[in-house]
This record gives sequence, structure tokens and C-alpha cells, in this order.
Amino acid sequence: MIIPMHEYPITQRIIEIAQEYALKNNAGEVKQINLVVGDYSGYVAGSIELYFEIIAEGSLCQNAGLTIERIKPKLKCNTCGKLFLRKPFSFQCPFCSGEGSPTESGQEFYIKSIEV
Repeated sequence: MIIPMHEYPITQRIIEIAQEYALKNNAGEVKQINLVVGDYSGYVAGSIELYFEIIAEGSLCQNAGLTIERIKPKLKCNTCGKLFLRKPFSFQCPFCSGEGSPTESGQEFYIKSIEV
């Protein structure tokens, strides 16, 4: 099994941000970290989860839960303007049969919330 390596430093940074937040708020530990990860963000949610367990050990995040909300990419119809999920091998709008164009939906990557 090949595990992407670029998730390691971003996971490390997520833990650092959460620890900084906990210290700033005089909290003993981080209880929960909630992330938003788009499927086209370039990051693999499963790898972040794997690295989180390893990197968080011995930190203020070692007992924290990690929730990842995945965002699927959507197309925007050039005819009716509605957003829709793309079917394989098709850009056709399910509402009006117009052609869809890519949007930024699915490229999100951010910390939604940190609970201490």
C-alpha cells in the first residue's frame, strides 16, 4: 500500500494549529477537530486520519477526535445555472440537459472548528 507523503506535513500543521488554539484558550487538551476536505483538494482524507493518530501522540491532541467532512465536486450548468454532481463520462445537467462547467466546489480544505 502506498501512502501519500504530502498529508504528513499538513496533518502536523493541523495539530500545531489546534494546540496553539488550546494554549491560547487555557485549555488542557483538544477534544475535537473538524476538517472540511474537498475530493479535489489534493489531500486524501484517509491519509490525514492515519497520520493524525501517529502525530497526535504525546500532544494536546492525543485524545482528540477527528471528523472530516468530505465535499464532492460539483458542476454548474451553463444553461440553467444549477449545481449538480457529475456522472461518470458526462457533463450533462440532470435538470435541463445543458452542459455543465467545473466550479471550485470540491477544492475546499480548512479547519471548520476546534473544540477544547
